[in-house]
Amino acid sequence: MTDLTRRARLALWVQREVGRVLSVFWIPASAFALRYVMGYRIKNVARLRKRFRALMAESDEPVLICANHLTMVDSMLVAWALGGTWWYFFHYRRMPWNLPEYRNFTSLWFGRAAMWITKCIPIRRGGRREHVSAVLKRIKYLLSRGETALVFAEGGRSRTGRVQLDSIAYGMGRITSSVRNCRALVVYLRGDRQRTWSTVPAMGDSFYVDFEVLRPHSERTGMRRSREFAQQIAQRLVGMEEKYFARRK
Repeated sequence: MTDLTRRARLALWVQREVGRVLSVFWIPASAFALRYVMGYRIKNVARLRKRFRALMAESDEPVLICANHLTMVDSMLVAWALGGTWWYFFHYRRMPWNLPEYRNFTSLWFGRAAMWITKCIPIRRGGRREHVSAVLKRIKYLLSRGETALVFAEGGRSRTGRVQLDSIAYGMGRITSSVRNCRALVVYLRGDRQRTWSTVPAMGDSFYVDFEVLRPHSERTGMRRSREFAQQIAQRLVGMEEKYFARRK
């Protein structure tokens, strides 16, 4: 991925390295807030992290995490559930880059600083095509350099509390179809007390987390290929959601 300017590549490198140096503060602080302030717990977390770490160790191929979306802290929960606090210090490139909604976190200067330090590239959902394309180019470049990124399969938090195929964001298809050998790590996350969308999960909630690896395929090219990739990822998420609710019965 060489279509980024030298200045853009340098900016991403600086952002990454500053975040890496400061990770000794912000990664434990994030985990502390989730575990001890909010009282959250990940079910079967040891087994989940063992699976994830084994998957990351078996190949250096790019990984795009594609998750469902119900709360504004889903990206933190996914990263915490998969890697754990200390593991990320030695595998910082596996701490995923995120694409938070620009208006949710950047109204104040310290919000912008926090997003920059914690490997975030804000995006204006529904914004100008040039802006969205520029953000996706950065993610493609990072993946091609061995970094990991996380996107949400839907354009925003699901208002029904279930994965909605008619709200699929095709950006994940554009990324996975254009980054060589990119694997989609499809992640389903849900709190036991989560009924529909919310700002944050209920305090003290326990979370079910599961993931599956998907290599989308298509004989088409261009936008049709991207759409098919995105649809395959979304359909896998729907299947994982159905499995979750079947277990609860």
